[in-house]
Amino acid sequence: MTKHLRPLRGPDEIDLFNTLPYALNAEVAGDVDAGRRRTGWLWVALDDGRVAARAGFWAPAGDDEPMLLDIFDVAGPADLEVGVRLLETALATLPGRPEFTRFVPAGWRDDPGVRREVELRMNALQRTGARLFVERLRLEWDPGTPVPPDTGRLRFRPPSGAEELIGLMTRVLDGTLDAHGREELTRMTAAEAARRQYDDELARYPSPREWWRVAHRPDGTPAGFVIPAHNGYNPIIAYIGVVPDLRGHGYIDDVLTEGTRVLAGQDVPRIRASTDVGNAPMAAAFTRAGYRVFERQIDMVWR
Repeated sequence: MTKHLRPLRGPDEIDLFNTLPYALNAEVAGDVDAGRRRTGWLWVALDDGRVAARAGFWAPAGDDEPMLLDIFDVAGPADLEVGVRLLETALATLPGRPEFTRFVPAGWRDDPGVRREVELRMNALQRTGARLFVERLRLEWDPGTPVPPDTGRLRFRPPSGAEELIGLMTRVLDGTLDAHGREELTRMTAAEAARRQYDDELARYPSPREWWRVAHRPDGTPAGFVIPAHNGYNPIIAYIGVVPDLRGHGYIDDVLTEGTRVLAGQDVPRIRASTDVGNAPMAAAFTRAGYRVFERQIDMVWR
């Protein structure tokens, strides 16, 4: 039977879109209201009124083009073909192909049922030309978790302005283990990548910039920075880094502790962060600071 592939006709169809389960369902209506999603970016494949597959795109509020494909589901293995056709149809309406991202259980490979479901979805994306880009750890700090004491090795203050922070961001890209950062450096200079991230991400957070911290040694030598923020969903450690010539001294622990302390002082319900599975030093720092892995994230790209 021919499936009907189309975007939603309006907000009154969000419940239809949410027929298939996923953690982001609870955010879809609010994202539409806030301008982070449009009903024209929320696609369904209907089989006699049943949602056989769906795809949803997301962008920062106000952007005209999606940044992420962050919702893609099929009702079951028998719907894989229509899921592939839905992806191809929806992607063909866009000027480019945004990155795909999916939250999965922390131990998804250890549960045969969950593993089959994740691999089914990845197979559908691969058939449209996507490839695995990186797997990331999603971390969470819970209130009541002890914050390590200040060692006194570093001093902290808000950045003097955008240029100081962008300069430090440029420096920490040297030797980065972050897959997205490394990929950007194949297409642009470190300074260009830092300014782009500042403009497109950090400057758009609604939380106070007074939370941001530059770290320096007692003699004034810059050591790094941390960006505690709120992304509209959760308090987060948005970005953190230590300058290359001071790595290996454990300063990342001091910088992360300061960022955690800033957010904990706001009486937040949680703090979230993420890092690549392959960035073992950063993952270890989060563990030492009391963060736990609560999920993983699969990122796939078409480039």
